[in-house]
Amino acid sequence: MSLRTALLASALGWACAAPAMGQQHTLPEDAKAFGAREAVDTPDLSPDGSSVIYLTPGPGRKTGAVVGNLDTGQFRTMATSEGRPESLDWCHFASATRAVCSFSGLVRWQGSVDNGDPVYFRRHVALDTDGSKPKLLGQSETNHDEGLRQSDGRIIDWLASADGQVLISRVYVPETDTTGKLVIRTKKGVGVDRVNVTSLKSDTVESPRDSAGYMTDDLGNVRLMWIADRRNSGLLTGHISYSYRAKGSRDWKSLFSGDYRDYFPRAIDDSVDSLYVLKKLSGRYALYATKLDGSAADTLVAQNPRVDIDDVVRFGEGQRVIGYTYVEEKRETVYFDPEFKALAASLAKALPTLPLIEFGDSSRDGTKLLIHAGSDSDPGRYFVFDRTKKTLTPAMVDRPELEGRTLASVKSITVTASDGTAIPAYLTLPPGKAAKGLPAVVLPHGGPDSRDVWGFDWLAQFLAARGYAVIQPEYRGSGGFGDIWLNQNGFKGWRTSIGDVTASAKWLTAQGIADPKRMAILGWSYGGYAALQSAAIEPSLYKAVIAVAPVTDLALLKEQAWHYVDADLIVAEIGTGAHIQEGSPLRNAAAITAPVLLVHGNMDATVFYSQSQKMDAALRAAGKQSEFVTFDGLDHQLNDSDARAQMLTKVGELLERTIGH
Repeated sequence: MSLRTALLASALGWACAAPAMGQQHTLPEDAKAFGAREAVDTPDLSPDGSSVIYLTPGPGRKTGAVVGNLDTGQFRTMATSEGRPESLDWCHFASATRAVCSFSGLVRWQGSVDNGDPVYFRRHVALDTDGSKPKLLGQSETNHDEGLRQSDGRIIDWLASADGQVLISRVYVPETDTTGKLVIRTKKGVGVDRVNVTSLKSDTVESPRDSAGYMTDDLGNVRLMWIADRRNSGLLTGHISYSYRAKGSRDWKSLFSGDYRDYFPRAIDDSVDSLYVLKKLSGRYALYATKLDGSAADTLVAQNPRVDIDDVVRFGEGQRVIGYTYVEEKRETVYFDPEFKALAASLAKALPTLPLIEFGDSSRDGTKLLIHAGSDSDPGRYFVFDRTKKTLTPAMVDRPELEGRTLASVKSITVTASDGTAIPAYLTLPPGKAAKGLPAVVLPHGGPDSRDVWGFDWLAQFLAARGYAVIQPEYRGSGGFGDIWLNQNGFKGWRTSIGDVTASAKWLTAQGIADPKRMAILGWSYGGYAALQSAAIEPSLYKAVIAVAPVTDLALLKEQAWHYVDADLIVAEIGTGAHIQEGSPLRNAAAITAPVLLVHGNMDATVFYSQSQKMDAALRAAGKQSEFVTFDGLDHQLNDSDARAQMLTKVGELLERTIGH
């Protein structure tokens, strides 16, 4: 270990250690290690590339923002959040000495339909990198505000050429009941302001418009605007309109108008005067470059016959787009920039055991790059690459609690569904054990239109460390594979989605990998729904069912959607018909025979806590075994290391009782 690496290791509380081959850990030890949140989250390089700012977890749900000098290895805490209710989301250098942090949380809104539903909020604060002189960047709030201000806006450009200033799309709320006030605020909607993050001096760049959003070219010029259509009631219709500006012009030109799911702008690259956008081609998202010169001419950049193109790659604010990404078995990056294509190839040779390499951020001159590298069996670590000196320096690790452990390898496999369809999946086997007659856990992902990706997964790795084979099916209804694979969605098409999950469990036993008498299922969010519904449809297949923050009743999900502006979209997605009754685990609780563990935070605004409450009650009323673990004040993600450790302990205990260890 070099002196510089040793300094960083000391500052961050970690040290390199040889893998402890065959070392056995207790359940509490595994639960604490795998349940710990990432030690490095949302890192950002300083303008000169000498320092880094990132979030790191404290005890439980606390989070700290840490600033460190990469040359000296000296790190200090700039700000903290308690997570009760506010939590830091990210921090970013606005200059060498001043930063902007975003924090958010959930509070109970007494004005909601059910009088106390969790409501999300987000705010931005500027502060010196020593933690002093904090100032809120959004419009100040008063008792006369017309409505609820959930967010104060969004930083849309860090203005690399204007040190200490940013462009923020500010949310403006007018005032009502202004008796006795001499000055009344009337601005309404979302506009763009240029803000000095020290003095808060502000200039209007774009006047506020209702339901507006904006994108810049990362050089300080607002080039794209969109308006989300709403009904008179305020609910979103799903229709969206995009307009753009030619370089140097103030006039808006129409670009796209249609369903919001058909058009996803990713970045504006001034060097080619183009917008990179994802649009459908043959039922899958393809990447196009649209000229912003007045012609709006489209050029197809990339398409894939199996999966969606999902994003573009930049190496820092104000820098050019250098490639694009997609996921087949693994995440792939295609570089159309020759320099970065060669650099990526060189890094792959230098880091042969860490094939998942990403360019995260750069200094403003682009000479220093922050790189993240990981694999299926390595949670990942950060390096600083100096493009001038051609040096690669270790900086930070993602999960120091897992350093020195032998983690499991992940293999891409194919499962044959009951109708003969080939279902992609990932198989994780416990290290050092023969793949024969193992206790096993099926781990369907959430969404449902999400997907798993080859790489490190803390839940799957925890289960593998405890001796279980783990399969993660990309069931029909998963995202990333195109329209046909979506199969409407995992609610309307639940029979197909759940059938694919069931097929993955049966594949494990057919291959001899799993003992058919020692099979369990675990899922989070839609994955929790899939776990419960699978157990109701195939009650003899599983010996234990674990559902974290699950959807349990589709009718209730539609009812609860009316609390939000996208209610119409959610209701349409869930639909109407026999599947509402037949596809709801709550309505089929009596069919479940395996013991059930339910886990939910009572401030979950994604899937309401009552979904688990009602499921627990239904199971108990039917004489079933149900344990319900509640985490007070936590949301859908359970971003609390202690809570996650407690959850994993409960999971481990149930699995040991039912399918062994």
